Amino acid sequence: MILTAQRSNRSFLLEWWRSVDRVLIGIFATLILAGLILSLAASPAAAAKLGGTDPFYFFTRHLFFVFVGISGAMILSMFSPMNARRLAVLALLGAIIVMFALNFIGHEVKGATRWVKIGSFSLQPSEFAKPGFIVFAAWMFAQRKKDITFPGIAIVFGVYILLVLMLLRQPDFGQSFLLTLCFGAIFFFAGLSLGWMLFLGCVSMAGAVVAFFALPHVQDRLMRFLNPEGSDTYQTDKALEAISNGGIFGRGPGEGRVKEQLPDAHTDFIFAVAVEEFGFLISLLLIALLAALVIQAFRKALRLNDHFAQLAVAGLATMIGVQTIINLAVNLNMVPPKGMTLPFISYGGSSMLALCFSMGLILAFTRKRAGAYGYGVY
Repeated sequence: MILTAQRSNRSFLLEWWRSVDRVLIGIFATLILAGLILSLAASPAAAAKLGGTDPFYFFTRHLFFVFVGISGAMILSMFSPMNARRLAVLALLGAIIVMFALNFIGHEVKGATRWVKIGSFSLQPSEFAKPGFIVFAAWMFAQRKKDITFPGIAIVFGVYILLVLMLLRQPDFGQSFLLTLCFGAIFFFAGLSLGWMLFLGCVSMAGAVVAFFALPHVQDRLMRFLNPEGSDTYQTDKALEAISNGGIFGRGPGEGRVKEQLPDAHTDFIFAVAVEEFGFLISLLLIALLAALVIQAFRKALRLNDHFAQLAVAGLATMIGVQTIINLAVNLNMVPPKGMTLPFISYGGSSMLALCFSMGLILAFTRKRAGAYGYGVY
């Protein structure tokens, strides 16, 4: 009996390995490895700023989240599309419940209540709300395509507005902005009418205006970006200094100096650390890897037969791509600071776990199954 079970397990793993997209796994693993290397480079400086005795404090924690995230992604990739969808919707519901409870159990950092304290770790539920909402929206739009009378659009809009209101209450304008862009992308992919797109655009513009006048920190960041003279632009100035210091080949691993003065060098500004220590060429390779991940996911989505899986994969890939663009734009001082990590690279437990969760969903939805792909592909 034990021998039969072992053979069955080997057979299951072999079937999974044959059906999963190994290109996506390879890019994913390479990005994770790059993130570990950069975390190792930035951790001592970040720990020193906090007066810690362990120079690799942040690297150790980053390694823990990577292990948990990869394990979860690989397990999730073995799920059927239906079960993966159910788990994503449950993640969305759980995130909404926790976000609602933040007023009572939330942990405040720098004036924002976005986290729940669990022992020595902090969990940010909004990170999990994004992939959960994307999968939920894809499901609703797919159901509406099957039945035109199904109120999928109204349901999705209701959940979207609820999420944005909860994010602005924290406040977290950056995440609400990213969620809106991803929602608009799914709308576009679903082929919905121009009227709905215009409606979403008007809602977004109205929300941006309200956020500007109602949230002082949003107004402050935008005004500092538009009028940097006489404003506190220390972080972006230091990031640009690090990037200019790196040159083509960089100063060498561990030789960067700006990270010692940059408060968020291991999180939002990890790209600046990468350029200073490893140079412009290696940094371009990092960007190319992130672009390749998004492009490969879109390639798989275009060939899927299931409308829901198409929308879900395209939406999740858009989320990773847009988050990458925003982070790079902040590092290059092209947009106001958003407090957003570089996917799979930056330190940040909630972000790493949520991105690995998203990757697991993509792998689950894109696995080869009978009838899953068109053009004669199985």
